[in-house]
Amino acid sequence: MLSKYQVLTLNAIAAKGLSRLPPDRYEVGTSFSDPDAILLRSADLHQRPINPRLKAVARAGAGVNNIPVQLYAQHGIAVFNTPGANANAVKELVIAGMLLGARHICQAAQFVRTLDLQGEALEREVEAAKKQFRGFELAGKTLGVIGLGAIGVKVANAACDLGMSVFGYDPAISVHSAWQLNSRVQQALSLEQLLQQSDLVSLHVPLIEATRHLINAERLGLMKRHGILLNFARGEIVDEAALYHALEHGGLGAYINDFPSERLKDHPKVVSLPHLGASTVESEENCAVMAVDTLRAFLEQGTVRHAVNLPTVELGPIQAGMQRIAIVNDNDAGMIAAITQVLGAAKLNIEDMINKARSDLAYTLIDVSGMLDEAVLTRLRQLKGVRSVRVCH
Repeated sequence: MLSKYQVLTLNAIAAKGLSRLPPDRYEVGTSFSDPDAILLRSADLHQRPINPRLKAVARAGAGVNNIPVQLYAQHGIAVFNTPGANANAVKELVIAGMLLGARHICQAAQFVRTLDLQGEALEREVEAAKKQFRGFELAGKTLGVIGLGAIGVKVANAACDLGMSVFGYDPAISVHSAWQLNSRVQQALSLEQLLQQSDLVSLHVPLIEATRHLINAERLGLMKRHGILLNFARGEIVDEAALYHALEHGGLGAYINDFPSERLKDHPKVVSLPHLGASTVESEENCAVMAVDTLRAFLEQGTVRHAVNLPTVELGPIQAGMQRIAIVNDNDAGMIAAITQVLGAAKLNIEDMINKARSDLAYTLIDVSGMLDEAVLTRLRQLKGVRSVRVCH
């Protein structure tokens, strides 16, 4: 009898997602020492030892900065995220952020709270002071969207529906995203062009070395006077020192963000939220369901979807009488020949196979008929360049 998969949860994962792990095939808990898989949200894995049996990590969220992705790749461990599962939640918060900045809503509400007046005195003070909070309407203004993935596309389309002109910039836009984009969204030929033409700018790029401090002093200087910068992506995408200077001396109108910092949280032109982007019941459920489904497909069928360190691979259901071997190996010449030689020597017939590469790693699924035993798996693991070998079930 096959043992159950053990899934370690390191954060609270929505019950709607966990309910999709059948109890006859999975054990879910918070204290397994050597699990087959890990489900998490924000828990930091960088200092956590890699247990020998670990096959996959799935994050119920988009960013994977809390996971040592490349280290896991070297051990043949798949890392999954849930792109797009929280896109609507973030989109709605960005629209709210645009309104907060355009109408000075937070500052106005805080002003009212400080009024220690009653009756006609309160009414007079409110009427006299409201001019300082005069804002502008979004309709007719121009929004620049940097990054046109799942969230950026939704933000751009929603802005079009609000009557805004929209410029988008993403040199690596996918075909899928391009198809989803409203035809009224205009292409910015450069980041600089977008910044110069936009009244509001919203950031939707992942944090990688190429995007760290993407918005620096020079680029902040290109923005329109009283322009609004929205950051619901990652705090480090903006150079904080340059941003502070732009708020104090450069004419930047407002910075609306989801990443509070000690320097900026009390600035009068800054609205900082406590990382609320994906904090809705619906988003947490969507992320949990997507993470669990992705994990199950990988463990049971070897299917790879939404991995950040392996290629997308799918071979379909395992047919009766077949056994499926999943191999993570270096993307080197001769690997397939070496693998098939081991299987041939064991008199295992290859009924179906797929191999795809992503950068310096490759992933291979092989359906075989015949007597597949532990000795064959050991020989495969001993091949130079093989990172991991397992049988899917």
